Amino acid sequence: MPRTMVLDGPRQLRLSEQPSRPLQPGEVRLRARLSGISHGTELSLYRGTSAFTDKVFGRGLRAFVVPPAGSASAYPVTLGYEMVNEVAEVGSGVTAVEVGDLVHTGTPHQEETVLDVGASLHATYPLVVLPTAERLERALFVSLAAVALQAVHDAEIKLGDAVSVHGLGAIGLLAIQMCRLDGIQNVLGVDPDPHRRKLAAGFGATYVLDPADPHPLGLRIRELNEGRGVDVAIEVSGSDRGLQGALAAAGLGGTVVAAGFYQGGAANVRLGEEFHHNRLSLIASVGAWGAPHRHAPLWDRRRVLDTATRLLYTDRVSVDGMLDRTFRFDEAPAAYRWLDEHPQGAVKVALVYGDRPG
Repeated sequence: MPRTMVLDGPRQLRLSEQPSRPLQPGEVRLRARLSGISHGTELSLYRGTSAFTDKVFGRGLRAFVVPPAGSASAYPVTLGYEMVNEVAEVGSGVTAVEVGDLVHTGTPHQEETVLDVGASLHATYPLVVLPTAERLERALFVSLAAVALQAVHDAEIKLGDAVSVHGLGAIGLLAIQMCRLDGIQNVLGVDPDPHRRKLAAGFGATYVLDPADPHPLGLRIRELNEGRGVDVAIEVSGSDRGLQGALAAAGLGGTVVAAGFYQGGAANVRLGEEFHHNRLSLIASVGAWGAPHRHAPLWDRRRVLDTATRLLYTDRVSVDGMLDRTFRFDEAPAAYRWLDEHPQGAVKVALVYGDRPG
């Protein structure tokens, strides 16, 4: 019987059997090959630090609200939105995919998924048919490349701008490369981890900096950028320290794009310093939760995902060296424990299914 992963509470993860069911018209059955663990959204839910722990986001009100007692709970919950699957069975009326196709879906970690194809094509992470089975690990990064692309679009970078990227996990490393594709000649990568800084340099960052260096980050960036702050700072670490670093990096009238998934408060953010005195614009970047692209209807989620996939599969952006650690699906609880204890220990952690080596 196929299994799914269920989080019953903070750090209470288990595998649960789920019975297979016959397909309805328009549905497909998917068998998992690989899935990526999100270091931001998933890990915050696993730790119990997410904004969803005691509140829900009301899409009608577009606000977080405390639900009435007994009406909703953050747990139990499934995790995951970076699935790589093989189509195992196709229901009547399905023409978008065939048996044997490899697809990326924004669905939870589980061995088998039954998917309504029509609904999935219009989801936050629409179903994407992968162009080849070669180097399958690239498909793990489709959702993350979409996040990076959304952030670069929200930044509205101009040719000749200087850009800093704060947080060099998978999304930050992809954003570095997308900035270079945009023709940005001065791209600065910021991260405390030396391995990630080395990857960023290999992917084209002009300079890489350690935010923990005693010399203030904003001053070091100005020293490397002809005495000016950057035009755009993209923050993808999801930490308040990273956000403060981005605010300190931006020059007069600059833009800070906050694309991280932040937890709790922001004790390290100093709004009375560069943010105020440099009259910065702070932009939230998100493609989920019903938030349309800022250039809709020209750009929608289908186009973002297709573009992200094309960039990955034409090697315009690379993920070489990002997948540091894999676990078998039946080791999923151990995988989350390891990532919880070693959040800087890997750029990307993946689960492997079936007979694929772990």
